[in-house]
Amino acid sequence: MSAEEVIPILRVGDAAEAVGWYARLGFVQRWEHRFEPGLPVFTEVARGRVRLYLSEHEGDARPDTLVYLRVADIDAVAAEFGVRVEEAPWGRELELRDPDGNRIRAGEVRD
Repeated sequence: MSAEEVIPILRVGDAAEAVGWYARLGFVQRWEHRFEPGLPVFTEVARGRVRLYLSEHEGDARPDTLVYLRVADIDAVAAEFGVRVEEAPWGRELELRDPDGNRIRAGEVRD
């Protein structure tokens, strides 16, 4: 039996641009689907066992969605995006916005 999981769906305007942006966070595109050439793209990006669906379909998700991502090296993410790590009561974290305004809050993995 496979492990259960939740996969957030994020609305994007340009899947290729979004895939490139998420690559900076260590995500790799795994597959892409279109019903026909010229129609919106639905794609998956993965970082290890963490997966996100990115959709150009207007009805799949709202803009300005927030996803929380735990990462092993928060300082490397901060350096890649030129942002500062903040101290929160629950640990070190930062917030990013993808090209479509979706918010990615990344926090340091804690034991």
